[in-house]
Amino acid sequence: MRGVRWRRVASQLGRSVVVWAVSTVTMLVLAGILPDFRLQSPDGESATHIAVTAAFGAGAFGVLSALVWPLLVRALLLVPALVLGLLVFVLNGSLLLVALRLNPSSSAEAAPETAVVVAAVMSAVASATGGALAVRDDDAYRRRLYRLADRRRVPGQPGPATPGTVFLQLDGVGHDVLVAAVGKGLMPTVARWLEGTHRLTPWRTDWSSQTGASQLGILHGTNHDVPAFRWYDKDRREVMVCNRPTSAAELQRRAVEFTGDGGLLTVDGASRGNLFGGGADEQALVLSIATRRRGRENRSRAGYFAYFSDPANAVRTVMSFVAEVGREIGESTRARMRKQRPRVSRGGLYPLVRAFATVVERDVVVAAVMGDLLAGRTAVYADLVAYDEVAHHSGPMSRDAEKVLQRLDRALALIANVAEHAPRPYRIVVLSDHGQSPGETFRARYGLGLGELVRAGCGLPVPRKARRTHSGAEARVAVRAALRRPVEERGEQYRPSRHSEPLVLASGNLGLVSFPDVPHRMSKEEIDARHPALLTTLANHPGIGFLLVRSEEHGGLVLGAHGAQIPLERLDDDPGPLEVFGPGAADAVRRTHSFPHTADIAVNSFHDPADGEVLAFEEQIGSHGGLGGAQARPFLLSPLAFSEPVEDGSELVGAEQVHRVLRRWLRELNGPQVPLTGEDERERVA
Repeated sequence: MRGVRWRRVASQLGRSVVVWAVSTVTMLVLAGILPDFRLQSPDGESATHIAVTAAFGAGAFGVLSALVWPLLVRALLLVPALVLGLLVFVLNGSLLLVALRLNPSSSAEAAPETAVVVAAVMSAVASATGGALAVRDDDAYRRRLYRLADRRRVPGQPGPATPGTVFLQLDGVGHDVLVAAVGKGLMPTVARWLEGTHRLTPWRTDWSSQTGASQLGILHGTNHDVPAFRWYDKDRREVMVCNRPTSAAELQRRAVEFTGDGGLLTVDGASRGNLFGGGADEQALVLSIATRRRGRENRSRAGYFAYFSDPANAVRTVMSFVAEVGREIGESTRARMRKQRPRVSRGGLYPLVRAFATVVERDVVVAAVMGDLLAGRTAVYADLVAYDEVAHHSGPMSRDAEKVLQRLDRALALIANVAEHAPRPYRIVVLSDHGQSPGETFRARYGLGLGELVRAGCGLPVPRKARRTHSGAEARVAVRAALRRPVEERGEQYRPSRHSEPLVLASGNLGLVSFPDVPHRMSKEEIDARHPALLTTLANHPGIGFLLVRSEEHGGLVLGAHGAQIPLERLDDDPGPLEVFGPGAADAVRRTHSFPHTADIAVNSFHDPADGEVLAFEEQIGSHGGLGGAQARPFLLSPLAFSEPVEDGSELVGAEQVHRVLRRWLRELNGPQVPLTGEDERERVA
């Protein structure tokens, strides 16, 4: 232990000496090229004296910057970015002038405007050097963040005796993917937990196997009336999209109204990088508050501003960002050269979007969670979207995706290490919101998209050049929200005109067909009367597994190939086209049928149970959103100290049940007290 401590001290001392040396050289270079900055008297001085003057000035400037910078960050979080930039330059210039005058034997001097330039260059060089030296040193990185978070704690105040809980969501990582990654040695942190402290439990999603439905259910206790990632709300005459800030805010409002409580994190909770807030007091990078005006309730030290206020963080992340862009370009080029199949387009801005998801958002969210731990918060829920974004375009089991899993495992290890220094003990729960199913796109296999197929079935003209369906990946809108840019995708209609043409929306391998001119959910009989060939065309297409429609005679009706028509109440005896989708498919379909805003026609793609393949209606080769394969089988990795998620022989089904399990665990720790429902009260008494 003593040897480790001395190695840390030696490492820190070595980095400081290198930064000091580089800063000294930088000051000497600037003195040689800037006319209003000099380190010697007009009569001239020896080279040794000039070097000593530069070394003293660089060291004094570094010390002053280290002492003043924390106070600067704390004060300037309240000012606009432009004013902040000006103040930083002015302050740095002032600090440089003070540093030059601290040496009584020095004749160095600089004009005020030149001092600003010199200070800016030296700060950038020192930060870049220090960041580059620490970029692969997670221990140094952790200590830097620890010092930042520690300033928010009251000195001498002991932490709570009860443990806190951290919920870390690995977006899109399925149960089988996690098991395979552990078996390959890609995730040693998870493997170590499974060997001693944690248990792994698979769970089954609802029909809508995507982040919006799952995370709303997990954080707020209900995902009622969320039939897909995007759907048409006939009452609002609007397309609802789970990762659109206005839609996320509305879904959160409905959930709170439906359940009567604020969510999982209502007391001393923090929500980081999520679609929804979960009732947390502290929220950062939460999409449902992205449309609010900047104010105290949504301004957080744990957001992008607080993270990048440390120049070393910026250097570390920017270097990794550039490396990730290069990695993506290299991998996509290799896939094209090998004519890899299946494959989707990965050009345009995608390399930047991927780098944002796998580097920027990961670093900011992890830093925010570490700050929450060191501040002693009771419950934290954070979403890491890196794997989901990469698997959509590279495939769930691709080499690209495996590398992301390795980096996520290192992030888990970093958080676990910081938890050891927190003012209270913590229990770490890792879970996913859905998995991903492989398969080529519907368009790639059949030469047309679902929208074109629907138009053909309606007897409408089909464009020669079909417009691509927008991806439902969460990272794209997260980028726009971070940049304060409009989140609507160009060409996508959120308020379509009320006409007779169908509106077709895609959510992975789940497609929704609505007729905006009809104010209610159309029945099969009404659809047949208007478009006699539509349902037959869809049900008999080889790329489609089944349809869900409302029947005036039978209620809910599942349609399949060769004229299959099975009422929902008969699915248990005769699953028909649902049989290949496995157990629970009938219950999931029946539940969605009960939603007020289920589409006129719900379309689920073909599924091959032998290889788990589905056909995405979006441009994705790893998809989720419907039934079929690994997308509906996420995981819950929980400490053994918690009670079993479900009884032996039982299955954990649906995001709402996962919410009840997490809430029970918080009660076991005397954590946030979410209002009890009647069912919860009976469970507690029993």
